[in-house]
Amino acid sequence: MADLKQQVHRVAGGYDIHVQEAGTGPAVVFIHGSGPGASGASNFRQNIDAFVDAGYRVILPDLIGYGASSKPEGLDYTLQLFTDSLYEALRLHGIDKAVLVGNSLGGGIALQLTLDHPEFAEKLILMAAGCVAPRESYFVMPGIAKMVSNFGSPDFNLAEQKRLVSNLVHPDFANQIPDALIEERFAVARTQPKDVLVRMRTPDLSPRLGEIKQPIFVLWGLDDEFCPEAHSRLFLEHCPDVRAITFARTGHWVQVERAAEFNAYSLDFLKA
Repeated sequence: MADLKQQVHRVAGGYDIHVQEAGTGPAVVFIHGSGPGASGASNFRQNIDAFVDAGYRVILPDLIGYGASSKPEGLDYTLQLFTDSLYEALRLHGIDKAVLVGNSLGGGIALQLTLDHPEFAEKLILMAAGCVAPRESYFVMPGIAKMVSNFGSPDFNLAEQKRLVSNLVHPDFANQIPDALIEERFAVARTQPKDVLVRMRTPDLSPRLGEIKQPIFVLWGLDDEFCPEAHSRLFLEHCPDVRAITFARTGHWVQVERAAEFNAYSLDFLKA
């Protein structure tokens, strides 16, 4: 894998946002999703080299509360907090425009960032984007029920981490998740407060999708148990420049489960 350079940026509130990068060329910012142990590198490890080899500067931030970034307690983890701290860190990193690639919560952040700073986002690649339905509607999804765990307690262990990660993919793919990925996410999860999940607050951005004029590429797993594949239609119906693809026998992690196809289709989209 390409060597990753690391940098930390202090943003408003005194929070540190950890950013890794590789390659040179136009910037592509990969925004990871939520869940115990999530981080930029662990969510996109199978995509970095393909984008670097294609001539892009890959940017991998750790969101506030995740990875190596600050993990404050006693506050609500709102979509605006995620978005504002990420945007400030990216500007401090010297980026004034970029392609935004977002999975799950990361997709919602990409949408909010584009709405707040339309001049910054050139194109969007969204995998099972969140924040396009009322927060409560996500709680009835079967995947959310499977994620109930003892995360945040001393009893949280590596086996439980493996179970949680396995829930993100189609059962056919579960035995292909590398042990190193489980261990990497477990190390992060042990440093995270419960607030990062319990006090997450996300709005429904679907009424504003029509405001986004940038080209959008939407990818979804038909068997996603966290964000229903039907939500891909929201983009097709409301955004002026969208193409979408759905993968059979695929769960919530298109960029992992279908890495080679995701890389190829996404790079074609960027060249178009």
